[in-house]
Amino acid sequence: MVKQNAIKVFEEKKVRTVWDSDKEEWYFSIVDVVAVLTDSPNPRNYWKVLKHRLVKEGNESVTNCNQLKMPSSDGKYYKTDVATTEQLFRLIQSIPSPKAEPFKLWMAQVVKERLDQMQDPELSIQQAMMDYKRLGYSDNWINQRLKSIEIRKDLTDEWKRHGLQEGVQFATLTDIIYKTWAGKIAKEYKQFKGLKKENLRDNMTNTELVLNMLAELSTKRISEVRNPESFEEHMNVAHQGGSVARNARMELEARIGEDVVTPLNAKDMLELQGDAGTKEGEEDVQE
Repeated sequence: MVKQNAIKVFEEKKVRTVWDSDKEEWYFSIVDVVAVLTDSPNPRNYWKVLKHRLVKEGNESVTNCNQLKMPSSDGKYYKTDVATTEQLFRLIQSIPSPKAEPFKLWMAQVVKERLDQMQDPELSIQQAMMDYKRLGYSDNWINQRLKSIEIRKDLTDEWKRHGLQEGVQFATLTDIIYKTWAGKIAKEYKQFKGLKKENLRDNMTNTELVLNMLAELSTKRISEVRNPESFEEHMNVAHQGGSVARNARMELEARIGEDVVTPLNAKDMLELQGDAGTKEGEEDVQE
């Protein structure tokens, strides 16, 4: 299952969602939906009581829901009850709320947007830009991140062209690229930045993103020229691509006198960005 977490907003309230690309299905956090519809001070308890009542009534089509890991307010990921669009439509009927009909229309729009994005990838890019912007990332970082997504897809398409499999093979080659240019495999890199389930690239600085793009772009170009056949040959190509970025990193660090592979994560970067904005505002007032 390829899952993509996303935050959707209904009437200024966040609803956590997950897109399952294999099933082509949205999953919505039930607790978030309950919070939107009821304005309950304790939506988790509201859902617990409602779920118990529905089970007693034999309404298993609603209560037989999945659990998926979703981001919490503390930045960590926890399992929470989720429902498909169809399950939510049924669940909403059990919650008396004047917001029920507007919420149904909102859900239909969320589903439509995803279908439109599948037909037109440019719409998906625009959505990603809005999501990152809402989270507080700078325009410069967003542009770099979107470019990195494009380059990553080009590389994985090249791997697929050679018959490589997503999962272990992709992860192994990615680790070789990371290890070669950054000195750490993905797991070590995430630990270095204090991450757990968070996306590593969403927590890279501009410089780290650029170097990783160089590594992956180089790997793709070398693969196109060398046309590796065995997995061992692909591993060698990944090392060569990572070496291009490692050399660039070493030269840059020699010139600026500091490490560019940094423990800074997204939270740190956004705080620094906020502090810089506050300082600029104070300077404007003084002037």
